[in-house]
Amino acid sequence: MRQTTEAFRSRYRAAVHPLYNPWLHGAFVLLFGTVAISAFWSNVHEVRPTEWLAVPVALLVFNLGVYLAHRHLGHHKKSFARMFYARHAGDHHSFFAPGHMTYDDVRDWRVILFPAWLIVLHTLFITLPLWWLLKQWNDNVAGIVGGCLVLGYLAYEVFHACEHLPPHNPITRLPWIRQMRRLHELHHRREMMQERNFNIVFPLMDYLFGTLYWEPEPDPLNPTRTPMTRMQHQTVIAGRPIEVLAYASTVSLWPQWHPSSLRIDGPKGPLHAGARFEEDIRAGGRDGHLNWEVQEYLPGRRWSARARGDNGLSLVVTYECGAEGDGTRFTRTLEYQFSSLLMRMANRLLLKRRINHESAVSMLALREKAHQHLSAGVSA
Repeated sequence: MRQTTEAFRSRYRAAVHPLYNPWLHGAFVLLFGTVAISAFWSNVHEVRPTEWLAVPVALLVFNLGVYLAHRHLGHHKKSFARMFYARHAGDHHSFFAPGHMTYDDVRDWRVILFPAWLIVLHTLFITLPLWWLLKQWNDNVAGIVGGCLVLGYLAYEVFHACEHLPPHNPITRLPWIRQMRRLHELHHRREMMQERNFNIVFPLMDYLFGTLYWEPEPDPLNPTRTPMTRMQHQTVIAGRPIEVLAYASTVSLWPQWHPSSLRIDGPKGPLHAGARFEEDIRAGGRDGHLNWEVQEYLPGRRWSARARGDNGLSLVVTYECGAEGDGTRFTRTLEYQFSSLLMRMANRLLLKRRINHESAVSMLALREKAHQHLSAGVSA
């Protein structure tokens, strides 16, 4: 941590009122917000399907409002928002610097949470007037929108607090939380704070306005390497290793046994290092196109190829064979990653499980098809 940051933290903590209670601060915000949401939603009855559209619309409006306020008021000094600018760009960004993004004591919540009175102002002077206006048109829409705007405020406070949790806290490893923590850490870089990553809960507006920026977290053992999703599956196939690997590395036959492979455009027969081919796929429920290059072929032992595809996808597949009894133990290792942040999040939440299932299914099909192929070859 830089000396200037350490000195600022010491000064800031010394200036916090001795009677400040972070637990009361957090509890008041949560309690007031919960009561306000309950009050708005208490008037909602027999909601029609079209009225439920008010939920995503209200959350989108709140997401946009947070983005605009954060970007244009939190990081650019305006006369009517001087206090917000000073508290955010001055205090918050001085207290939390790159490499030291977590609080040390609960009293540090003072520089993370908004002032307790702000949720009251947000409810009385923004949400309530909008609720009254919408109520003249539709009671249910008014109640839904009012509750969602307060819910958005609470979500902001909770997510922002999670983005400054100590790294050993298990919450920091949850999907979505982990990605938003990384985005927020990048936002706290001095050269990026006015330009990138202004959303706190969901980076939709950053994406739409072109201010989204992502770098993968460095690997502490190898900081230059981008972390990849890795999965490995094995099966035992009747046949000699040299024959089994020759069959598996005949990529023109992949659509026969791998459920993700739709079409191959390339040479026939086992492919050696330097060979190139293209593949149409449907993996994890998504269609895509891959450009492959074989990296290694050691007959009967090892075959490896690298590919690049849509959405910044890059992957490496490796086949390894070893004799086991009268058959061959076949091991398939898949390593892949996306450069796109949205695809990284989709992979953690959904795609990884689907791809893992498809890879497991492919091993069963490979065992059956390879056995049929090799048996036919012997018969011939």
